[in-house]
Order: sequence, then C-alpha cells, then structure tokens
Amino acid sequence: MTGPIAVIDFETTGLSPAQGDRATEVAVVLVQGGRVVDRFQSLMNAGVRISSFIESFTGISNAMVAAAPPAAQVMAEAARFVGSAPLVAHNAGFDRRFWQAELARLGPDAPAAHNPFACTMLLSRRLYPQAPGHKLGTLAAFHALPAAGRAHRALADAEVAAALLARIQADLCSRFGLAAASHSLLMAVQACQRHALDAAVRRHLGTPSVAA
Repeated sequence: MTGPIAVIDFETTGLSPAQGDRATEVAVVLVQGGRVVDRFQSLMNAGVRISSFIESFTGISNAMVAAAPPAAQVMAEAARFVGSAPLVAHNAGFDRRFWQAELARLGPDAPAAHNPFACTMLLSRRLYPQAPGHKLGTLAAFHALPAAGRAHRALADAEVAAALLARIQADLCSRFGLAAASHSLLMAVQACQRHALDAAVRRHLGTPSVAA
C-alpha cells in the first residue's frame, strides 16, 4: 500500500494571495488505499474582511472568522497534520498558491510548504474527456459520487475531491493492471497530453510500449 495522500481545500476572501486575499477556512482529508483515514478542518482569522459576495458564495461570515483561531495557528496545525504527505486538490493551482502563501507567513522553514501537488481537475481532463465539464460538482455528478455537505465549504469540497481521487486511482489501476496508483504516477499523468496517456504511464512504470 502506498503512503497517505493529503487532499486539501481552501475557502478564501478572493482569488489571489498576491492581491492580498487570505484564507478563511482549510480542510485536509487524508486518503490511503482508496479510503479516508483522517480529517482536519478549521476556520481561520486572518484579520481581513469578507465581502458580501464571498459570504454568500461560501456561507462564511465575518462573525464566523472573528471567532476562529488565528490563521498562523491553524496553518501550523494543518502543516503538522499533512507532514510529509504529498498533496492533491481540485484546481490545485489555486489551493497551492494559498497553501504556500499562508505557510510562508510562518517563516522560511514552515513544514510541508513545498510538498508536491497533483490536481484532480487535470487528471480528470486526461481520463474523462467525455465528461460534460471538469468542475468538481460536475465530475461528482458524472461519477455519482456521494454528496458531503454544502459546496464551497472546505471540508465538503475536500471530501468530494477525495472521492474523485479514489475513483481516478481505481480507474488507473483497472486500466493499467496496477496494484496501486501512486502520487508520482498521478503527477506523470497530469503532465502528459491526453492522447499520450498510455505512453506516459508505461514510461513512468518503466514498461515498454506496445507497438501499434
């Protein structure tokens, strides 16, 4: 069995930490062997105001974050929870930016700041081109994944992303006759072109390609 993978999701005040946006909630779901083995979730107070649009979108209010622990405390706990586990997120570029920006505030030696990220959106584009779309909710409906609560709350979205990851790993195992689909394999798959998926997997596994 491969080691645990940490599926992460943030709710934030906006789209870009480079523009001053901050995290308001983080959730991490640890997955191993296709099963959820642990969870972490917390609101966080970064001392910034949430707009009425974001409040209606996420359901997270200024009063809720005012009563939450400081962002630095929550991020330190999240980083310890993740440890050395590689990370996965849906639309991972977004979550990676906030993960790294919030941890950078803890100092240059913050743990887990540079753990590798795989992206279930990119993976789904490679594996499920027939899906009607590749947003998390669309893929959850396409695969009939169980609902986990209100969308655009961190734990609910992380739970759905974890279920999608398990489906992706199972499909890779079935398609290529694998006992497990490691995080490094996921990274190789997301980096390839869709038409080159089989060749990329065989190259990663060190298996010769079959000539057409």
